[in-house]
Amino acid sequence: MFLDFETIKDSKLLNSLALAYIGDAVYEIYVRHHLIAKGNIRPNQLHNQAKRYVSAKAQASILHHLFSLESFTEEELAVIRRGRNAKSGTIPKNTDVQTYRYSTAFEALIGHLYLEKKHNRMEELIHASFEFIND
Repeated sequence: MFLDFETIKDSKLLNSLALAYIGDAVYEIYVRHHLIAKGNIRPNQLHNQAKRYVSAKAQASILHHLFSLESFTEEELAVIRRGRNAKSGTIPKNTDVQTYRYSTAFEALIGHLYLEKKHNRMEELIHASFEFIND
Protein backbone atom coordinates (compact mmCIF):
# COMPACT_ATOMS: atom_id res chain seq x y z
CA MET A 1 0.00 0.00 0.00
CA PHE A 2 1.30 3.45 -0.91
CA LEU A 3 0.60 6.64 0.99
CA ASP A 4 -1.94 8.84 -0.72
CA PHE A 5 -0.83 12.29 0.39
CA GLU A 6 -3.73 13.90 -1.44
CA THR A 7 -6.29 12.49 1.03
CA ILE A 8 -5.06 14.62 3.96
CA LYS A 9 -7.34 17.56 4.74
CA ASP A 10 -6.38 21.17 4.25
CA SER A 11 -3.99 21.86 7.12
CA LYS A 12 -5.91 25.01 8.04
CA LEU A 13 -8.80 22.76 9.09
CA LEU A 14 -6.71 20.29 11.08
CA ASN A 15 -6.39 20.36 14.84
CA SER A 16 -3.09 21.96 15.93
CA LEU A 17 -2.06 18.76 17.68
CA ALA A 18 -2.51 16.85 14.40
CA LEU A 19 -0.24 19.39 12.70
CA ALA A 20 2.30 18.94 15.50
CA TYR A 21 2.03 15.16 15.16
CA ILE A 22 2.99 15.18 11.49
CA GLY A 23 5.47 18.02 12.01
CA ASP A 24 7.27 16.01 14.68
CA ALA A 25 7.68 13.08 12.29
CA VAL A 26 8.86 15.25 9.38
CA TYR A 27 11.36 17.13 11.55
CA GLU A 28 12.64 13.86 13.01
CA ILE A 29 13.37 12.52 9.49
CA TYR A 30 15.32 15.68 8.63
CA VAL A 31 17.30 15.45 11.89
CA ARG A 32 18.13 11.79 11.34
CA HIS A 33 19.23 12.45 7.78
CA HIS A 34 21.31 15.43 8.91
CA LEU A 35 23.10 13.38 11.56
CA ILE A 36 23.78 10.42 9.29
CA ALA A 37 25.04 12.74 6.55
CA LYS A 38 27.57 14.10 9.05
CA GLY A 39 29.03 10.60 9.23
CA ASN A 40 27.72 9.52 12.61
CA ILE A 41 26.94 5.84 12.52
CA ARG A 42 26.72 4.52 16.09
CA PRO A 43 23.06 4.27 17.14
CA ASN A 44 23.68 5.44 20.71
CA GLN A 45 25.59 8.50 19.45
CA LEU A 46 22.84 9.21 16.94
CA HIS A 47 20.17 9.10 19.62
CA ASN A 48 22.11 11.36 22.00
CA GLN A 49 22.86 13.87 19.26
CA ALA A 50 19.27 13.80 17.97
CA LYS A 51 18.02 14.87 21.42
CA ARG A 52 19.86 18.18 20.91
CA TYR A 53 17.45 18.89 18.02
CA VAL A 54 14.19 17.18 18.92
CA SER A 55 13.73 17.67 22.66
CA ALA A 56 10.97 20.03 23.76
CA LYS A 57 13.60 22.38 25.21
CA ALA A 58 15.55 22.42 21.93
CA GLN A 59 12.47 23.00 19.78
CA ALA A 60 11.22 25.80 22.05
CA SER A 61 14.67 27.43 21.87
CA ILE A 62 14.66 27.09 18.08
CA LEU A 63 11.27 28.78 17.85
CA HIS A 64 12.39 31.66 20.09
CA HIS A 65 15.51 32.06 17.92
CA LEU A 66 13.41 32.13 14.76
CA PHE A 67 11.18 34.77 16.41
CA SER A 68 14.29 36.91 16.92
CA LEU A 69 14.92 36.82 13.16
CA GLU A 70 11.41 38.29 12.60
CA SER A 71 10.92 36.26 9.46
CA PHE A 72 7.50 34.67 10.01
CA THR A 73 4.56 35.49 7.77
CA GLU A 74 1.16 36.32 9.27
CA GLU A 75 -0.07 32.87 8.27
CA GLU A 76 2.89 31.21 10.00
CA LEU A 77 2.35 33.31 13.13
CA ALA A 78 -1.28 32.20 13.21
CA VAL A 79 -0.22 28.54 13.02
CA ILE A 80 2.34 29.11 15.77
CA ARG A 81 -0.31 30.70 18.01
CA ARG A 82 -2.70 27.83 17.36
CA GLY A 83 0.03 25.30 18.17
CA ARG A 84 1.13 27.13 21.30
CA ASN A 85 -2.43 27.36 22.59
CA ALA A 86 -3.33 23.72 21.87
CA LYS A 87 -4.27 21.73 24.97
CA SER A 88 -2.82 18.24 24.75
CA GLY A 89 -3.97 16.93 28.12
CA THR A 90 -0.53 15.57 29.00
CA ILE A 91 2.84 17.23 29.54
CA PRO A 92 6.09 15.22 29.51
CA LYS A 93 7.71 14.85 32.94
CA ASN A 94 11.02 16.37 31.86
CA THR A 95 9.73 19.80 30.75
CA ASP A 96 7.48 22.61 31.89
CA VAL A 97 4.15 23.55 30.31
CA GLN A 98 5.41 26.70 28.56
CA THR A 99 8.39 24.93 26.97
CA TYR A 100 6.15 22.09 25.83
CA ARG A 101 3.67 24.51 24.26
CA TYR A 102 6.37 26.33 22.28
CA SER A 103 7.75 22.98 21.18
CA THR A 104 4.27 21.99 20.00
CA ALA A 105 4.01 25.31 18.15
CA PHE A 106 7.29 24.60 16.32
CA GLU A 107 6.12 21.12 15.33
CA ALA A 108 2.73 22.47 14.23
CA LEU A 109 4.48 25.01 11.98
CA ILE A 110 6.62 22.29 10.37
CA GLY A 111 3.51 20.11 9.91
CA HIS A 112 1.56 22.99 8.38
CA LEU A 113 4.32 23.83 5.91
CA TYR A 114 4.71 20.17 5.00
CA LEU A 115 1.00 19.58 4.39
CA GLU A 116 0.63 22.84 2.48
CA LYS A 117 3.51 21.65 0.27
CA LYS A 118 5.60 24.70 1.18
CA HIS A 119 8.69 22.54 1.25
CA ASN A 120 11.19 25.28 0.39
CA ARG A 121 10.04 27.38 3.35
CA MET A 122 9.94 24.34 5.60
CA GLU A 123 13.49 23.40 4.66
CA GLU A 124 14.62 27.01 5.13
CA LEU A 125 13.35 26.93 8.73
CA ILE A 126 14.78 23.47 9.37
CA HIS A 127 18.15 24.58 8.02
CA ALA A 128 18.02 27.65 10.28
CA SER A 129 17.22 25.38 13.23
CA PHE A 130 20.23 23.17 12.46
CA GLU A 131 22.50 26.23 12.25
CA PHE A 132 21.15 27.48 15.58
CA ILE A 133 21.70 24.12 17.32
CA ASN A 134 25.17 23.69 15.81
CA ASP A 135 26.40 27.13 16.92
